[in-house]
Order: sequence, then C-alpha cells, then structure tokens
Amino acid sequence: MESEVPPATTEISLSSESMGDNSIINGNSDKNGASSNLGGQTFFNSSNSSSVGSRLAGDDSIGSRLAGDNAGLSTNEKESPVYNPSTNVTGGAGVTRSASMKSQMGFGSTSKPAPVNKMTLQEVGQFTAVKAESFKLWSVKAYKCTKQLLSEKMGRGTRTVDLELEARIEVLRDTKQKYENIVALMKVFVDHFTMMCQTQKVLAEAFGELAGKSQDLQEEFQFNGETQFVLSKNGESLLAAVNFFISGMHTLCSKTMDDTLTTVKRYENSRVEYDAYRAELENLKLAPRTESNLNKQAQAQLNFSKHKDIYERLRADVGVKLQFLDENRVKVMQKQLLGFHNAIVAYFAGNQQQLVATLKQFNIKLGTDTSRPSWLEKNGADP
Repeated sequence: MESEVPPATTEISLSSESMGDNSIINGNSDKNGASSNLGGQTFFNSSNSSSVGSRLAGDDSIGSRLAGDNAGLSTNEKESPVYNPSTNVTGGAGVTRSASMKSQMGFGSTSKPAPVNKMTLQEVGQFTAVKAESFKLWSVKAYKCTKQLLSEKMGRGTRTVDLELEARIEVLRDTKQKYENIVALMKVFVDHFTMMCQTQKVLAEAFGELAGKSQDLQEEFQFNGETQFVLSKNGESLLAAVNFFISGMHTLCSKTMDDTLTTVKRYENSRVEYDAYRAELENLKLAPRTESNLNKQAQAQLNFSKHKDIYERLRADVGVKLQFLDENRVKVMQKQLLGFHNAIVAYFAGNQQQLVATLKQFNIKLGTDTSRPSWLEKNGADP
C-alpha cells in the first residue's frame, strides 16, 4: 500500500504525551482528518483539518483574507507540496501574495521608461539629405586641395607666395625652436645645481658637527661650514631666479608663439584652398564655352572670390600677430635676460645683498626667508 505524500503543513501537538512518543499529532487526529504512517511518523492531512492549516485556508477571518489573495490559483497549486521559488509557501495554503506584496514593500521598479522621441520618415529623410550634402561638399573640397598639393610637390602647379610674410613665418619657427632648446638646457642646469645646493647644505651640517666635536680644529670647521651654508642659501636664491626665467620662456613659447602659429596654420590652409579654386577657375576659362562650362565657370568664380576673401583676411591677421609678437617677445626677453644675468653675476661674485636686490627688483619670491641670518651665522658672529 502506497503511503500518502505529506503536505506542506503539519500539525504539531505541544502536549506532554505527544512529546514523549514519535507521533506528531494528537489522539483526535482521526476525527478531524486522515492520517498516514510513514517511517514511524504520522503525518496529518490539512485538507480536513480545523487547525492552523485550515484557518489559513480560509475557515476564519484571518485565513479568509489570506486565502482571498490566492483565489485565482488552481486547487492543485494550493495543495501542491512542491516548492516554487516564485511563490511564498505558508502553511497548508501553499502560496501567498507575490507580485502585489513586492510592489507594496518597495521591491522591483515600478517607474515607466521615458518616452522615446521618434522621428518621422520625412524628418529622417531631411536629416540624411543634409548630412549627405555636407559630406559631398567636404569630399569635393578635400579632393581639390589634395590635387593642388600634389601638383605643387611635382612641380606642375603654381602656388601663391608672399615672400615677406613667408620669411617672417620661418624666422618665427626658427626662433621658437631655439628658445625651446634654451628652456631644455636651463632645466638641466636647474637639476644639477639643485643637487649641488643640497650637497653643500649637507656638507655644512657635517662641518658644523665636526666643529662641535673637534676642539683643536673647531675654528676651521666652523668657517668652512658657514661658507657652505651661505653658498647653499645663495644657490636657492639663484634657483628661484632661474626658475623665473624658465617660467617666462615657457609662457612665451607655449602660449604666445603657439597662438600665432595656430593662425599661421589656418593661413596656410586657406592659401591651399585659394590656389585650388584658382586653378579650377583657370582650367574652366580654357575649356570650350558651352552652356555647362559657363555654369561651372560662374560657380567656380563664386568659390574663388569667397576663398580669396578668406585668404586675404587671414594673411592680414598673421601680419598683425607677427608684429605684436615681436614687440612682446623683445620686452619679455629683455626682462628675463637682465634678471638672469644679474642673478648669475651676484651669485658667483658672492654678493648676497645684490642677489636679494635682484629678486626684489623682478618680484621673485622664495619659499624661505633669506633676509634673516641663520643660526650658524649668528653663532659665528658672536665673539
């Protein structure tokens, strides 16, 4: 005889008699529902029970409310003991509220996606036509400019040249390259000089330590320590002046000159476009005077006039910027070179007052206050 599969809900009696034996139901189980014995344990069928399982199924007010959520489920789903992860098994009722409880408790997203702005077929066609026309114009322009550059490289085409302006542009590029070389060399100088100043400072500390321990050579060690310390402090002042020089040169090269060279690059591109449309117009003038060629010639004349205006405007801008750049470059370099010269001369002459005066003259600030004497200089000045 096949034993009945136990349901999901069992009734457990808490009486002392049931706690003593292996049965999990009380003696009145035969009256309220059918039972079966499987493996020495007795299971109670909740379908005929009036206990907790039956109340959850809807026999009382609480159970009826819980069972109302499961009214749409079939009887097999309610009585099935198989676990379903999408449902919540509670007692003999089997499943309870799932989606509704999740939405009420805040689980899951209830927000609707934002509406998508859909373009009509006509708008898509217009957008595509505009993009295609823009790409067509760019392709024709790129082809003409490339053809012009190749003809210039091969010696077959002519190019418009402003000899005076081209010479000034070449001077600017050569000057920028030489200034950048000076900046690179000054950075190397700063690296080596910084190491020397640090070494002098350590050496001054070593001499000072030996002056306190060697009574017979105290005066000699003290003089050498003071000298190295003063040299180190003056070296820091010189480093400040050199860094100021590097900063001014870097600003001149990377900002002022680069801005002018950007305008020069635009001028050169406009020159290529101007020559390309000029060559096209000259070729159309030599072609047979048909109606088609006359229309092309009129369109080429318009393009030529347009790019000629752009070319002349950029050429004037380049001339003005080169003039302003030369004036600014002279002023900046005069100030930077004078400050660097005075600082170098004052340092190697050992003139600390002149070195400090140079820093004040050019508004160069130090990280430390060099106007006050050090403790080593105070001790050396004491009798």
